Amino acid sequence: MKSRTFYISSINGNDANDGLSANTPFLTLNKINEIEICAGDKILLEKGSEFSGEYLHLKNCGDINGEIIEIASYGDGDMPIIKADGTGVWYQDYGTPLDSKCHIYKGDVSSAILLFDCENIIIKDIEITNKDSEKSLEEYSNPNKTDRTGVAVVAQNRGTLHNITLDNLYIHDVNGNVYNKHMNNGGIYMTCFKPDDEEKTGVARYDGVTVKNCYVKKVSRWGIAVGYSYKHKEFATKELSADTFKKYGHENILICGNYVKFAGGDAITPMYALEPLVEHNVADSCACEMNDRIYSKPEKRMGKVAAAIWPWKCKNALLRYNEAVDTKLNQDGMAYDADSGDGTVYEKNYSRLNEGGCIMFCLQEAIHNTFKDNVSYDDLGGTVSAVGNPDAYIANNKFYVRKGVPFRRKKMRSGKITLKNNEIITIEK
Repeated sequence: MKSRTFYISSINGNDANDGLSANTPFLTLNKINEIEICAGDKILLEKGSEFSGEYLHLKNCGDINGEIIEIASYGDGDMPIIKADGTGVWYQDYGTPLDSKCHIYKGDVSSAILLFDCENIIIKDIEITNKDSEKSLEEYSNPNKTDRTGVAVVAQNRGTLHNITLDNLYIHDVNGNVYNKHMNNGGIYMTCFKPDDEEKTGVARYDGVTVKNCYVKKVSRWGIAVGYSYKHKEFATKELSADTFKKYGHENILICGNYVKFAGGDAITPMYALEPLVEHNVADSCACEMNDRIYSKPEKRMGKVAAAIWPWKCKNALLRYNEAVDTKLNQDGMAYDADSGDGTVYEKNYSRLNEGGCIMFCLQEAIHNTFKDNVSYDDLGGTVSAVGNPDAYIANNKFYVRKGVPFRRKKMRSGKITLKNNEIITIEK
């Protein structure tokens, strides 16, 4: 089939048009939701357009061997904006309970953009919001409120999905459920669900995800997360082999150049990934809802736990040239966290005024992890947290520690760390 370009304009559009030229654009995104999108197709939103109470959901499209599907903008002016306002509701179900009974794994989700079993696709140059209508803190903190996403990505019934790129998106004011860590909930969230027939389709996973140059602001719960998996049981060991990831996890994950500000919980996290690269990102004032005022009705969910930039169950993750500032205090609250992964390396990062400290090595399955050539300036609460880990290595860093702040965080000292060639400079405040 010959590739097509669809134009949508809230300014000059009409759903009676064919949508195939800038002179005959559609009016609403719903026209795209009704069309079967094919490899090579383009979906262009006119700059200056506002799509209020609308959403864009694409399902089962794209082809690794075909041309790229592109969702972008055209014309002059401000980015086109999709204001979902709680529309675009779909039902999420991992198909299996998660690694903790505390985690909700199914329920309704509202997403401004949803890519369900899509690949070889790029979305760029679009503004996105998904506000709630609650008028009180009581409503905002409702434990049963619908999860919300700016962009949700799901793999389920097409095996390995390839080449998904999110570039230069401005995602803000997404009022999701602050308690639900692993629903498609927050700014950008990617997940993998149990296939209907795994023997036929293969394991649902990702190979080739890029999230770059996005500005994510005032979102709950997560800023950017790629990508929690129904195959979590395959990673329940200390040592993690590359073959495990090539069969059950993700490959070629790049998260770079993003700015996450005022995320309710964690800022940026790759998950179940082999050698993910996380670089040149900024986390600013995140974990801002991990407090008794907002996180007030967790019911049976896990407590107030969030950090800024960190990997979960990854192999040889590399996190470099990132900056984390002003992460709010909670049971974690640090800039960086080598959490239950094998071979995590943090190098040449910067942190400042994070209320839970600079770096944590978390629990017995955090092994072979290195923190080197970083700068920590005036991180609070305790610069280093080592909790049950066996072999953390901290070398060649500069730690500027406020007088009276312990280098090792109190009650987080049960792990083993090796310190080599670090500078610890006391600063007066």
